[in-house]
Amino acid sequence: MNFDLSLLPWLPPAPESFRRLCREIDGAPANGANALRALSQHSLNESQLNVLARTLGEVREKQGGQIAGLQPFKLGLVSNATTKLIAPSLCASALRYGVDLRIVEAEFNQVMQAATESGSKVIGSEPNAILLALDHRAYEDLQFGITGSVENAVAYFNTLRDAFRQRYKGTLIFQTVACPPEQLFGSLDAKLELTQRGRIQRFNQDIGETLRQSPDVIFDVSGLAQNLGIQNWFNAVQWHMAKLPFAQQYVPIYADYCARIIGALMGKSRKCLVLDLDNTLWGGVIGDDGLDGIVLGQGSAEGEAFLAVQQMALDLRDRGIMLAISSKNDERVARSAFSEHPEMLLREEHVSVFQANWTDKASNLEAVAKALNIGLDALVFVDDNPVERGQVRQALPQVAVPELGEDPALYPHYVMGAGYFEAVAFLDEDRQRVAQYQANAQRASLLSQARDLNSYLKSLNMVMTIGPFDNAGRSRITQLINKSNQFNLTTRRYTEADIEQLGGNSDVLTYQVRLADSYGDNGMISVIIARADGARWTVDTWLMSCRVLGRGVEQAVLNELVARVQQSGGKELIGIYRPSGRNDMVADHYRKLGFAQVETKPDGSSVWSLELINYQPKDVPMAIKRAGTVD
Repeated sequence: MNFDLSLLPWLPPAPESFRRLCREIDGAPANGANALRALSQHSLNESQLNVLARTLGEVREKQGGQIAGLQPFKLGLVSNATTKLIAPSLCASALRYGVDLRIVEAEFNQVMQAATESGSKVIGSEPNAILLALDHRAYEDLQFGITGSVENAVAYFNTLRDAFRQRYKGTLIFQTVACPPEQLFGSLDAKLELTQRGRIQRFNQDIGETLRQSPDVIFDVSGLAQNLGIQNWFNAVQWHMAKLPFAQQYVPIYADYCARIIGALMGKSRKCLVLDLDNTLWGGVIGDDGLDGIVLGQGSAEGEAFLAVQQMALDLRDRGIMLAISSKNDERVARSAFSEHPEMLLREEHVSVFQANWTDKASNLEAVAKALNIGLDALVFVDDNPVERGQVRQALPQVAVPELGEDPALYPHYVMGAGYFEAVAFLDEDRQRVAQYQANAQRASLLSQARDLNSYLKSLNMVMTIGPFDNAGRSRITQLINKSNQFNLTTRRYTEADIEQLGGNSDVLTYQVRLADSYGDNGMISVIIARADGARWTVDTWLMSCRVLGRGVEQAVLNELVARVQQSGGKELIGIYRPSGRNDMVADHYRKLGFAQVETKPDGSSVWSLELINYQPKDVPMAIKRAGTVD
């Protein structure tokens, strides 16, 4: 059985009634977003994506320009090729990530003009990000032959990037360049740097190095084209007839890959891989076949295939993805494989939550999310049984459930091909995430044994470190701002360039907060931005990691915030709550901290006020360490 990446095989096929279902979406706020997202969660061809994109536009119009339940995102699209056939598929694919994508296209092959002209509609539209969809034909020195210069191509790239940066402070997305299949010397091309193949390889390496330490993002089109097959990726007939940058049949997979990046920029990547056991991590049913009867390990194709599934899980864990188990099994028997089977790569210490019982999978997944204090939309559930997959999709549409096919050798291709764990940055704190969540489980155990909450919190020996934004923390600050959804009072999003600009503004107060205790370092757990308007300061952004809820951090942060505002002559602190559909848990955040509600807006937002003249700092169960100087 072949794994055809271009068909998005991890998604179930589209229903035969797809077009009718699109027509029946009535656009009501209560169900418009849900219906659009549900239809997008299928393997759709370009025609179906176009239908869904038109439906998206109709629903948007019925809801007054913005769809409740979807997060708006504006993308500038600049290319040396035709993009009008790609744009609708991008908008429809973004629905899979809960994004209402709008695209502003530059004119055909007006790349440098889009960056430099004062009337550039792309920059003027103030997009959240700009995608520079350039292929080898945009770089004169990467053309076929041996006369090109990598240095000249890189210089053009840097000139273009600098031109955009002078006028645009948002996120830039650059494509790597796919190498055409033609060979000038045959196999010798692989050895010579002067060939087109050699030049493009060096060019991709150089721009990757350039972007590694920058807030700009890379879209690896070269890798995608290689996975699909270079001979198939390029279509000379379509290029000469319509200037299509790649074969039209690949528009759906290209759009999905691009949408993943947008989703990752908005913090929508998944955090936890939940695995079934029987016929998923090993062959056979351990309850029936016994420990010695399951198929796992070297010496058989099937046994090695299941080892590959476990290795995939371990590799994801190493980059900070949590692992959990959800299996209909006797718990003692299920755990015996992890502790006693000599070929098991996964061990119990690798698993953050272990659910082996006879409860339905949907309930178990809800228990996993609750135990880890994450949303259902952070879970990816892998199960060989199509009935179980269908039940979870119906009961918990927020959970990602990939199709798997019948051959376990292809399971990793389905899971990894789907892009659930797409990343636009990788920080040390990402690697430490699993340990942090497992330490939370230890804290929960201690809480169950403590006499009361205060004694529990004091026993943690917490130290909160608070200080202004700095260069070292900028990437993590940006990541938190764009990933945090539940404990986030306004869900405003900022790019790394935006964060850098805040540092020199005397009318802006910034805090990054870290928390450590006797069980380990939780890393950066909170970000605050406040802006001054005379003696009144408004909290623009206040977000916090849910894993430290109930530990007094909110009050400790307020104590520090009030003290700093008072030092600046501030008399009043204003807090704003903007409902996003995912942050209901903080609707009463300011009330709990002693603010008085002064306004409720038609969209459900609320405005809160705290007079500072008589404010008395509250006791908190932690030591406070102040880092740096707040300007």
